[in-house]
Amino acid sequence: MFLRLVADSFTRRPKRKMLTLAALALGMAVATAALSVSLDVGDRLAQEFRGLGANLLVTPEADSLPLEIGGVDYRPANAGAYLPEADLGKLKTIFWRFNIKAFAPILEAHAILVKGGIARTYPAPELQSETPTDKVIVIGTWVRHDVKIPDGTTYNTGVESTNPWWHVDGRWFAENANEVVIGTNVAKRMNLGIGSLINLIPDDPGNDTWMVNSKVAGILSSGGTEDDAIIVPLDVAQSLAGKPGQYRRLYVSALTKPEDAFGRKDPKTMTPAEYDKWYCSPYISSIALQISQELKGTDVRVIRRVAEGEGTILTRVRTLLWLVTFAALLAAALAVGASAAASVIERRTEIGLMKALGAGSGLVGVLLAAEQLLVAFVGGGIGYAVGILLARLLGQRIFGFTPEPNLFLLFIVLVLASLVTLLGSAYPLRRASQYDPAPILRGE
Repeated sequence: MFLRLVADSFTRRPKRKMLTLAALALGMAVATAALSVSLDVGDRLAQEFRGLGANLLVTPEADSLPLEIGGVDYRPANAGAYLPEADLGKLKTIFWRFNIKAFAPILEAHAILVKGGIARTYPAPELQSETPTDKVIVIGTWVRHDVKIPDGTTYNTGVESTNPWWHVDGRWFAENANEVVIGTNVAKRMNLGIGSLINLIPDDPGNDTWMVNSKVAGILSSGGTEDDAIIVPLDVAQSLAGKPGQYRRLYVSALTKPEDAFGRKDPKTMTPAEYDKWYCSPYISSIALQISQELKGTDVRVIRRVAEGEGTILTRVRTLLWLVTFAALLAAALAVGASAAASVIERRTEIGLMKALGAGSGLVGVLLAAEQLLVAFVGGGIGYAVGILLARLLGQRIFGFTPEPNLFLLFIVLVLASLVTLLGSAYPLRRASQYDPAPILRGE
């Protein structure tokens, strides 16, 4: 009988019910879309942020003492210590190894650039006095280099991923192909272009290593000191610097979780349980610690401006989505409340008759609440379906990804719809349960 009364009430006054369902479905659709995007936007934006480049810098621990002011590290990166290239495969063995998206070692050397082709002779050929030369900085790095991992696999990485703002006209050099990339300022100063031949002589008279008749594969524009440098394969820079198998600094691009108050805590002050939780979370500070533990004798610095910028943007996007969700739920609650109040006023006679026939205030309240919950489930289901379509549209247009339907999210939306409906109609239902049937039946 109870279910029959609920179903009968739901089918009566269809216009008012449709208005309530529309308001509730619209609110749930917006909430579903915002929650769907919010659940996936963190991972998606974190992936997109890796396009900003490296967020960790690894240097020799012996270089200098810490000097950080206002979150900006002012330690010099040009001291005399070096690190072994052979250890770089260990980066892919840390706990968060799959979050290491790219890394590229850097080694700088000083050399003399000689324009034009020369005879390939050994020892080094004599230069004519009229031969155009220029003293330059040579930067050795990887572009698309296969790194051997201790588990026997290889990982392809390089500076294209860690320094994506380096723009190259032409193409990057190929390893073992006697090719280089020159900075745009060097190209202008020496009147060089793509396909030109150059030679590099070590600035150290005791080093007889030449890079003879190297072809310019591309011209680099970085907006930094690299525009005045020659970019070469790492092994070439090692030969020119007389540092075989070594590098000077390492840029690492890691997928991280934005640091919250817990992530910024000093690990030394944590309890064992807190430390385990922090260590097993992909905070940039915990990944930095794991790298320093694996690469002995290194100091891993967080590039704060990049890391904090990522966290700030992600936090603001999520906050905006939660505010939109809250606003949609509030609007739905107000609409349901207004509809419930009007419905209660229209049904005063029915409620009075029910109470006159012996129905208690509790039974009347439960009956009206059950009717509202039925509206909530129908409206929530419709809103979820519309919200998924809206989420796919917004996700693809704004964030470049398509959220997938989530059954857990359906459960959350139905719960939210029920709470919104009950909270919005709580006051009208309370008034209805307290009606005195006598004045109502007398027409007062």
